[in-house]
Amino acid sequence: MTHTALILVAAGKGSRAGREVPKQYEMIGTERLITHTMKNLQDAHDFHEIRVVVSADDIWIDDVLETLELSSVTTLGGATRTKSVLSGLNSLANTAVEHVFIHDAARPFVTKRLLQDLSNALSTADAAAPTLPIADALKTLDGASVDRAALRRAQTPQAFRYRDIHKAFLEHATENDYADDIAVAHAAGLKIHFTDGEPKNFKVTYPEDFAKAANMMDTAYIATGSGFDVHQFDHSSSEPLWLCGVPIDCGYTLRGHSDADAGLHALTDAILGALCFGDIGDHFPPSDPQWKGASSDKFLIFALEKLKDRNGALQHVDVTLICEKPKIKPHRDAMRRNIAELCRLPLTRVSVKATTTESLGFTGRGEGLAAQATATVKFT
Repeated sequence: MTHTALILVAAGKGSRAGREVPKQYEMIGTERLITHTMKNLQDAHDFHEIRVVVSADDIWIDDVLETLELSSVTTLGGATRTKSVLSGLNSLANTAVEHVFIHDAARPFVTKRLLQDLSNALSTADAAAPTLPIADALKTLDGASVDRAALRRAQTPQAFRYRDIHKAFLEHATENDYADDIAVAHAAGLKIHFTDGEPKNFKVTYPEDFAKAANMMDTAYIATGSGFDVHQFDHSSSEPLWLCGVPIDCGYTLRGHSDADAGLHALTDAILGALCFGDIGDHFPPSDPQWKGASSDKFLIFALEKLKDRNGALQHVDVTLICEKPKIKPHRDAMRRNIAELCRLPLTRVSVKATTTESLGFTGRGEGLAAQATATVKFT
């Protein structure tokens, strides 16, 4: 069996992606981009040697390698991609490697077919790369046409006979930089074969590419959060009693630091639960005077904003009010409409219902009421 190695180039900053961390470490779904790439590479081929080329200030790779159950496979890259690949090639000098595959960490959609075609090509060639034809018309900046039939879009992984490409890099790439590794092979006069690429094997480069990759990976998942809240009746106040954002004039109110809207509190906690983001008391503690008498829709809007930040979309909410009084049915439609407006949901996805405890417990004695809620969220 041919002794093969993988060099995964992950030392770049990915500035065009417009992210706070290098693009290869951005989360797509529940995993980092580089993790998706490495998992697909390992599923596609059995490598005897793996080298992940990283920058000197990389603080993320150790967690990635631990997730993948890999260790001692990193090597430091250089100031350019060419220098980083040379570093990876140098690190294999004392191994038995015959073939080496060089791949960009930001191309997560590599397949077994791609690698098998490249491996087969090395039986008659020194180097191989997957390419795609160009569908669009090509023009120079002065408007002249370019024959697209003679051009191809090159992808990675690119495959080489190790000794040949290492020698080519040492002779041609210690001072010069190249667009890719096939360019070094061409400069060295190596025999090159082009295989068929795959359109989905694109390189995540720009901000919009992350959404595209997430959709292709089908990383969406559904989460359900639950919330529960209790408030005591305050018969000393004639202020309206607020439930699900609707004022009810019943001669008493609910006691609490804010407006004590148990329905919205439970719903807020349900959304925070789906986010695994603590509870309402963590973000709006009753000890903080700024929330004295606050309208509870502020809390719900906060949770909805956090949901949006996480690429989550609320799908359905269900609120159950548990009380002997006041009567909920006359106000239920108004409650549903208010929640639907706040959550920007169609009315058909908002449920509000009521029940009693058959005169049992504190709600049965008319001392207060409780609310429970569930929120169904889709994350992409």
